[in-house]
Amino acid sequence: MLSRHFLRSKVLQSLYAAKTDPVELNVVEKNYKHMISRLNDLGTIQLAALVHFAEFSGAIMDEGQRKYLPTDEERNPVRRIPENLFICRLADNFDLRRHSEAANVNWGGVDYDQIFRQAYAGLVKMPEYKEYLDTKPTFDNDQKFALNLFKYLMNYEPFRDFLYPQNLLWEDDFDQIAQYNFMMLKALDDTTDEATPIPLMHDIRFEKDNDAFEFSRNLLLASMRHFADVEKMIRDHLNGWEYDRVALMDILMLNMAVAELTEFPSIPERVTVDEYIELSKEFSTERSKLFINGILDKFILELRSAGRIKKAGRGLLDPSLFDSDEPDTSDFSDPNVANIHSRNNN
Repeated sequence: MLSRHFLRSKVLQSLYAAKTDPVELNVVEKNYKHMISRLNDLGTIQLAALVHFAEFSGAIMDEGQRKYLPTDEERNPVRRIPENLFICRLADNFDLRRHSEAANVNWGGVDYDQIFRQAYAGLVKMPEYKEYLDTKPTFDNDQKFALNLFKYLMNYEPFRDFLYPQNLLWEDDFDQIAQYNFMMLKALDDTTDEATPIPLMHDIRFEKDNDAFEFSRNLLLASMRHFADVEKMIRDHLNGWEYDRVALMDILMLNMAVAELTEFPSIPERVTVDEYIELSKEFSTERSKLFINGILDKFILELRSAGRIKKAGRGLLDPSLFDSDEPDTSDFSDPNVANIHSRNNN
């Protein structure tokens, strides 16, 4: 399941695309859904790569046996990878096969063959591979090796470089999706069989996945509705410098934060503030976290005063803000702060 933090980052990217290349709201929503579905494709490709690598290693061993003068090792290969108990169960799994067909995963072609052939040549020289050959062929031993093999493939640069051009966002998302897949593979046990559910990154079969996706979709639409409102709020708090000098990513994150504060009553104020501070570290300027933190404190006070924040549950309001009567905007009149935050919005 994709975390809400990760989905917030996808909403931010969608908002950025919508602001730099304006389209209708329904198109923004459609593009967002497509973005998430492509994450499912990326996750499936990563898992399918593990299965295909095991199968391809068997083909390489067969080639070695057919050589005119094979070495002893080629004549009698140890087929632990193609016969890996854990990977074989994945290969037989109905869910993974169905996901692969839906994602149109096709490992045919010289490019893929060359990538996996080179990866195999590097793997068999590694001490971890030789240690694996000395272990007994049990499910646990084979799962442990399969997890190490998955990490090896996900960090294999030629494989990553071959996938990145297929989607502009996959380079940013690759490691996060690989981490989700690794944890899912690690959680499987020896009861895994062809009927075991292999979840997608966003899987409509699971309520939590649907809830998380609906949260992010609604956040996207709410943020789009708040652009004009939040622009005025930002301008009101920028004493001494211009709105146009604020980083676009900061503006977008403030839009998302206001939407979350006012339209998602079950999310605590402090969670919202902390989330956008973290996103600012990932996507904006070096000092954006200070700007986001400071101005959101002012926004919360303003929104509370206007009765626009309605948090009903215990712990949903941030008590640290109750002592202030009026927003202190002096921090944002410092020209040095303005210079730090100014950047080309492109």
